[in-house]
Amino acid sequence: MSNLSNQNREYLSFFAEVKKRIRRSQYEALKSVNKELIQLYWDIGQMIVDKQQRLGWGKSVVEQLSKDIQKEYPGIKGFSTTNLWNMRFFYNEIQQNGKLQPLVGEISWTKNILILTKCKESLEREFYLLHVKKFGWTKDVLVHQIENKTYEKYLLNQTNFDQTLPEKYQHQAKLAVKDHYTFDFLELHDEHSEHELEQALVRNIRKFLIEMGAWFAFVGNQFRLEVSEKEYYIDLLLFHRKLKRFVALELKIGEFKPEYKGKMEFYLTVLNEQYKEDDENDAIGIIVCIAPIKP
Repeated sequence: MSNLSNQNREYLSFFAEVKKRIRRSQYEALKSVNKELIQLYWDIGQMIVDKQQRLGWGKSVVEQLSKDIQKEYPGIKGFSTTNLWNMRFFYNEIQQNGKLQPLVGEISWTKNILILTKCKESLEREFYLLHVKKFGWTKDVLVHQIENKTYEKYLLNQTNFDQTLPEKYQHQAKLAVKDHYTFDFLELHDEHSEHELEQALVRNIRKFLIEMGAWFAFVGNQFRLEVSEKEYYIDLLLFHRKLKRFVALELKIGEFKPEYKGKMEFYLTVLNEQYKEDDENDAIGIIVCIAPIKP
């Protein structure tokens, strides 16, 4: 009986390894197919631009090309007039920037076009291309990040990390923490308490983590600390996997007050002394002050 049980465990472990290998192979195959598709669209866009510039062909050539391709390959997708114009646009925009060219093959065609049409600045495009590639954002997440002006908020980042963190961690921390967070998805009434805000964030934890940014993991709300037999509670505690440090959040209604900073520093000291592991970095804090709605 024991021998059979061991064999079953060995087989289940073996099967799990096989599944993992299959998934990895499928992922690599999809990446390869995507790169080939992006290259094909690039080439067609380049050919259209070249013919129009050299031979003076007008807009009608794109519509004619779409009809002829679909006639030659019945049922083929991706060669509508609109998408052929997208290919031309894609080539024109990307060929001007060598830094963007290696990135476009790493993400889907839909996300490429979304970024190019909604973002006009080269650095903004690079920002979203890198984040989609690195964090695997879905189309909906990408739209959410662009509409919430994540790039602009990173540029406006205002923290005291320059004074409080070692130099090698300052840049990483600034990229991890935004200066402005949008919690419109909570749909709270205009007048609400800090407790109501906290509970709404916990109920919408997935959307909350998307708004906070990639690499954040939820640890708990009203996280209990004990010092000298007294209890203290952090509103929300997260862990940033890339920075390898706890991130404490305090939620406040109204404008920032200096005493909030002292309270946060106390929490961070306790986290570092009682909860930080040897291979982790010192905790950082975020005080989220919800601005009152102005009439």
